[in-house]
Amino acid sequence: MELSQLHLVLLLISSIHSAHTEERPKPTVTIKPAQHVFRGETVTLRCDIYSEGVTSWSYSWYKDGSFSVFSYQQEHTLRSVTESDAGKYTCRGSETEGSRWSQKSDAVTLRVSAPRAVLSVSPLNWLTEGDPVTLICEVHSFSTGWTFSWFTLTVSADHYDLLSDSSRGAGGNYTVSSAALKHTGVYACRAEREKPVYKTQQSNTQLLWVSGVCPPVSLIVSPSRTQHFTSASLSLSCEDQSNSTGWRVRRYTDDGRLEDCSSLRRGSQTGSTCTFSSTITSHTGVYWCESESGEKHHPVNITVHSGVILESPVHPVTEGDHLILCCLYRHTTPANLRADFCKDGSLIQNQTTETTITTVSKSHEGFYYCKHPTRGESPKSWISVRGVSDEHSLFHSESQISVLSILSSVLAACPYLLVTVMLIFRCCRMRGKTAE
Repeated sequence: MELSQLHLVLLLISSIHSAHTEERPKPTVTIKPAQHVFRGETVTLRCDIYSEGVTSWSYSWYKDGSFSVFSYQQEHTLRSVTESDAGKYTCRGSETEGSRWSQKSDAVTLRVSAPRAVLSVSPLNWLTEGDPVTLICEVHSFSTGWTFSWFTLTVSADHYDLLSDSSRGAGGNYTVSSAALKHTGVYACRAEREKPVYKTQQSNTQLLWVSGVCPPVSLIVSPSRTQHFTSASLSLSCEDQSNSTGWRVRRYTDDGRLEDCSSLRRGSQTGSTCTFSSTITSHTGVYWCESESGEKHHPVNITVHSGVILESPVHPVTEGDHLILCCLYRHTTPANLRADFCKDGSLIQNQTTETTITTVSKSHEGFYYCKHPTRGESPKSWISVRGVSDEHSLFHSESQISVLSILSSVLAACPYLLVTVMLIFRCCRMRGKTAE
């Protein structure tokens, strides 16, 4: 074949291909309101085909490369979408009154997610009266356009009470500059936005517990330690020097439940005392004393464990005091183990039956645990340290009040004392003149 003839053939093939391509238009897929939506929203898929001379098309929709058609409408609506609706969508069309087909459109990806409010605490969940604390509510991957509401969890664990000053959480932070005993409780948050409209469910819960310098009621734990063996008896009692009635023991668990002692398996409440006849691991939680009016005092983190436990104090340790920690195992005699002692993940003493801190300071506050090479590792216990000034602040204030009371009494009595002295002096002078 001559070059001229070959050139003509190539031109003919090219023109046929061009004509064929022009006869098969390519559809365009659009997704409204957006390609990334929230779970529960309504989404509309639309297929548009632009071609001269064709007035009517029939449509076919495909998902994730499947050959199965799931809709024949130009617009297909997905109501109350879930993550299963996410994927890549394509469409194509056929001429209603003809034989032409369009090409398949480019794939358009729909993403569906469920924004979740996540609550965290800074710096710590464990506080002493006067400490600052901030609750932080965030919606990950969707950082802007949210407003926040703040709640406390009631004992029923099914009801959230909106905090009266929850408007402070508009920026995602709820800050308490000086924690008080009344701030002990279980907190949650929720986020909302207007465009697109969405309201998250309640977040995870966070427990704040505030230890009082001189709380009006104390939670007495017997045996007096925070960690306990399974299948043992355990007693928790609310003791108030002025009035021991009206207090109940309640607890909060890691899975977000808030409960009365009497509702717990093998637990019973008699007056202000909660008793477990035989402890089980599900008894682990934070326990506190609560009054009939809702006051919460003296929270204690109780852990029930079947293996090695750490013997640590129930109450905060005062700066300057001695602190002794022991590692215990029920199935040995004696119960003390030679073990490694750790604080916040770092080894502080190895292969000893106990570790002693002779002079406690605020720097000793943290998570402590022990581990034995064959018996295993104990749970972690938080040891809180309070300052000497905190412990004696109430004594000083009471002393000041007593001194002020005495001074005010003396000052109030001074006019009367002065008058009495003057009368006695005058009587003496009169008697002297009479004697003369």
